[in-house]
Amino acid sequence: MGSVSAGVKPHVVCVPIPLQGHINPMFKLAKLLHHKGFHVTFVNTEYNHKRLLRSRGPNSLDGFPGFHFETIPDGLPPSDADVSQDIPSLAESLPKTCLVPLCNLITKLNDTSSSNVPPVTCIVADGCMSFTLDAADKFRIPCVLFWTPSACGFLSYMHYRHLVKRGLIPLKDASYLTNGYLETEIDWIPGMKNIRLKDLPSFIRTTDENDIMLNFLIRESERTLRASAVILNTFDSFEQDVLDALSSMLPRLYTIGPLVLLDDQIKDDNLKAIGSNLWKEELDCVEWLNSKKPNSVVYVNYGSITIMTPQQLIEFAWGLANSEKPFLWIIRPDLVGGDSAIVPFEFVTKTKDRGMLASWCPQEEILKHPSIGGFLTHSGWNSTLESVCYGVPMVSWPFFAEQQTNC
Repeated sequence: MGSVSAGVKPHVVCVPIPLQGHINPMFKLAKLLHHKGFHVTFVNTEYNHKRLLRSRGPNSLDGFPGFHFETIPDGLPPSDADVSQDIPSLAESLPKTCLVPLCNLITKLNDTSSSNVPPVTCIVADGCMSFTLDAADKFRIPCVLFWTPSACGFLSYMHYRHLVKRGLIPLKDASYLTNGYLETEIDWIPGMKNIRLKDLPSFIRTTDENDIMLNFLIRESERTLRASAVILNTFDSFEQDVLDALSSMLPRLYTIGPLVLLDDQIKDDNLKAIGSNLWKEELDCVEWLNSKKPNSVVYVNYGSITIMTPQQLIEFAWGLANSEKPFLWIIRPDLVGGDSAIVPFEFVTKTKDRGMLASWCPQEEILKHPSIGGFLTHSGWNSTLESVCYGVPMVSWPFFAEQQTNC
């Protein structure tokens, strides 16, 4: 990552997109870079920094030599809510808002008169935070883009433009969502066999050519070509055909995963202790699992963004009740759109001896636990990789983005 003069540490500025499922892998990568000798500045948005302090405790981010946190604004109205922000609103706001504050931050970090940190030598940013490329150009430093989805999800985004050019999207009208059109097979994306429209990331399911998410992903994936390198949280034998196809499109592509296993190499307990969960973890879950037989418990978690209807929540509740299996079900406070997530009283009564409900948990610890026998998941990429790494079978209910593709 550029030449570093003897005695001066390389200094990486890590810029995740402000969503839990993207912050987690970036955080693991930042800890690994610190472990390898980098000075790390981890940049959250002001909104998420507040949430992190609420979930971890007010002094939880202090006192880690060579690893510190900074913030930039996200451009959205101020809020003290404890929920993932609206993704299309972020997609509109971040590219317009964040470049100037990031440049100001790098200038501040480089000012040796006011800070005792080494000058910034590179940026590692989420693939969807491509404004960082402009900051890197300004300071003449490399910018590595970290696409946190699967390689197959990323390759799909790289082909959104072609789907538009071929007239396959946007959809002609809403009936195309249900009339079988989404079963259309796409046989021209290299490295992807037997893929149908409905298996591609869900942002194609729009009738609007100006759709925010469709255009955001076309733009962000195309700007990736300007990056000094692209890194992915996957491993070669898992997605070989797709990685071969991506390698022919991108100048420098590196697989650095699965980060969940590399994370175990970090021996610094201080550093290990810093977490990135924006909700407070309920640690009773692990104690409860200790009382259960090996491979007996169904773990249910739909990730940090999925929003379901009250009807879907009730349907899942009775499915779990009727399964007669012990279960650990994570129900985020904002799991149900517009309502609080409330399960039927009869369900609680029927399952009280074999079910546990919690609002958030340390997922890796749960999936490693010997009592877990299966995982009902939304197929987000972090959950998928963790499940594969810990050998837990999955039942999938993909919700949006590239979850369908992973599934």
